[in-house]
Amino acid sequence: MKIVRFDSVGGASGDMILGALIGLGADCGAVAQELDRLLPGHFTLSVEKLSSHGIAGVRATVSLPEADHHHHHHRDHDHEHEHEHEHEHHHHHHDHHAFREIRALIENSELPEAVKRSSVAVFSLLAEVEGKIHGKAPEEVSFHEVGAVDSIVDIVGSCLALHLLGVEAISVSPLPTGNGTVRCAHGIMPVPAPATAELLARGLEIAPSDEPFELLTPTGAALLSAWPKHPIPAGARVMAAANSFGQRELLHTPNLLRAMLIETAPEAEMKPEGAEEAVEELACNLDDCTGELVGYLTERLAAAGALDVWTEAIQMKKQRPGVKLCALVRPEQREAVLTEMFREGSTLGVRISPMRRRVLARSFETVETPYGPVRIKFARNGDGELLTFKPEFEDCRRLAEATEIPLKVVLLAATNAFWEKNR
Repeated sequence: MKIVRFDSVGGASGDMILGALIGLGADCGAVAQELDRLLPGHFTLSVEKLSSHGIAGVRATVSLPEADHHHHHHRDHDHEHEHEHEHEHHHHHHDHHAFREIRALIENSELPEAVKRSSVAVFSLLAEVEGKIHGKAPEEVSFHEVGAVDSIVDIVGSCLALHLLGVEAISVSPLPTGNGTVRCAHGIMPVPAPATAELLARGLEIAPSDEPFELLTPTGAALLSAWPKHPIPAGARVMAAANSFGQRELLHTPNLLRAMLIETAPEAEMKPEGAEEAVEELACNLDDCTGELVGYLTERLAAAGALDVWTEAIQMKKQRPGVKLCALVRPEQREAVLTEMFREGSTLGVRISPMRRRVLARSFETVETPYGPVRIKFARNGDGELLTFKPEFEDCRRLAEATEIPLKVVLLAATNAFWEKNR
């Protein structure tokens, strides 16, 4: 299992998180290409190497040509930039995008399904807290045109980068938020900003900081809050580390977010029969929720850390058609998933069944085909025997579309390339 550990010195923002994941090895070109298919011509993404306070790292910058009459607009973890542009009306512009429009844009895209689910879950969380603050339904929360593009690049880009790394969960240090006040569209507000404070209440911890700036932005807090969490187990190995810097120079500390790519120890996962772990099934029956609400709820449960979420068609009292909603969780994720079940669903009770499951350690390897590189997900037992493998569908689809080769041919080429290398 792969986990990313985020350790914050100077807070966290969307561009800092994206830069950290690219620094860990997520292909910047692949991220930019997918985002350009989503928002063609609306932005440029650059990643530069730099050093601050004697520490080497990277800084990701999202430039928006349409912002400020074609001047570059750089995302900073600075409430004056982010909150005003991202969620509120700005007096220089008047075009807005409601959350429902952004959600439709993502869901109708060709992004991997896991990236769609994760991205929508993060935006859902942002829309929920903004709606609570401003007295609006989440679906009606508007994102300013510039801020909407900015947020989509940061959020979808970060979710895509996490997916490209094969990461299943994250771990987060206490986060410095900064001090003082900040001016935004609604006037003077305390730090952390209202949206950030709401997101911190979703399970994130804060750390003291004497910097008189906003260090943790709503986008950064939403990403770190929505992604599944998992503690770092004993014997885990650090596979890579990266330092990501924000745009602002702080007074006392480097403006730094460090990320480490961690893999759980093979001996803990790769037993001949597969590793066993304790899990729980949470289940409830629903007969008064629309299909759209159930779909939204499944996304929220996945974002809260559920290992798997599914529905089953059932007949309830008086033969009313209903849906059995089920989530598989580790015990440490139970309360977060239960909270979402009760908050977003209509049930008054959830059944909790203890279970055990066996899982094979999953790994990724990239193979070369005549049409381009393809990632292969595979599993071996403790003796190194190859048990199962499968080409990543989205990799094959991109190559098929780029080369106009039938998708089944690309899938077969990737399968044969991996088999020849590993048989």
